[in-house]
Amino acid sequence: MHSLLAESYLHSLDPYAVDFGGGIGLRWYGLAYVIGFLIAWWMTWSMARSRRCLVEPHSVSDMMIYIILGVLLGGRLGYALFYDPHLFIGFSSSFPFWDLLAIYKGGMASHGGMLGVIIALLIFGMRHRFPPLHPVDIGAFIAPPGLFLGRIANFVNGELWGKQWSGEGEAPWWTVKYPTEIYLRPDEIDLSPLRSSLGGDASFYDRVVEEAYAGNQQVIDVLEPQLTSYLPSQIFQAMTDGPILLLLLALVWLKPRKPGIIAGSFLAFYGAMRIFTEVFRQPDEGVSLFMGLSRGQQLSIIQVLAGLFLILLCSIGRGTPVGGLAGPGRSDQAPPPATV
Repeated sequence: MHSLLAESYLHSLDPYAVDFGGGIGLRWYGLAYVIGFLIAWWMTWSMARSRRCLVEPHSVSDMMIYIILGVLLGGRLGYALFYDPHLFIGFSSSFPFWDLLAIYKGGMASHGGMLGVIIALLIFGMRHRFPPLHPVDIGAFIAPPGLFLGRIANFVNGELWGKQWSGEGEAPWWTVKYPTEIYLRPDEIDLSPLRSSLGGDASFYDRVVEEAYAGNQQVIDVLEPQLTSYLPSQIFQAMTDGPILLLLLALVWLKPRKPGIIAGSFLAFYGAMRIFTEVFRQPDEGVSLFMGLSRGQQLSIIQVLAGLFLILLCSIGRGTPVGGLAGPGRSDQAPPPATV
């Protein structure tokens, strides 16, 4: 047990929940989105049934369609715009042909997704004659479970690595080593003991990674001691973006608030915690730092300022407080009859 806890975790998670082969299957990344949307639907429906929001239960599914479109369009367009503009001009001969549409490969920007959801819910609110920011408040409150699952999916995919462990002594058990590091340091990692068994052609490195993930002990024994230990920044951000953020928003919304207060709180809380957790994460490849800040931190600073401004603007406005998780639901009309 002591030996196990003294060693970094060797990443061995399969990105596919169900793999049909040939690059076809159900990925955990996509499944995280599906589960996140289902949880968001349930949370909204529960609030609607208990009269803690202005949305009627029969309109919840309609609202979720707006949210899904906002997340997918905003998240993907935001990622391409902020981090990888080449997706706009990348094409291939295989489905979906345009790189921008290959969401299943990963590449969604949380800031872009938020902006997309805000726009979608503003449209939803105006179409249903709600105070425009009220649906945005609901969207902010139901977002943390999906954000949590998205970061967990990032960890499963072995993407968005944290920074290298820089502490003294042997790296602790909760740090992570990635077999794919051999692609980054091919001249520094000695794999010669494996060439006799795995061959030495152009696909050698691919086979080493495949065998490491398959649990080939010979490959692991050669590879693992030479890999770098990294901080699990995806897990750090999963905790702040998920349960911690949800708890903070629930505390703010214990009593009715004017429309926009919860949305502003979300922007401020999420942005502040993102600025902090980005310290443990490697800057995105190909995206230069500005004043020592990563792109995520830069966007988060803007987000915090926007959130504080929105809170101030809504607090002094004439809106009527809505919601309130701790008190009874609104009583302007009888609750819908129970169904079996």
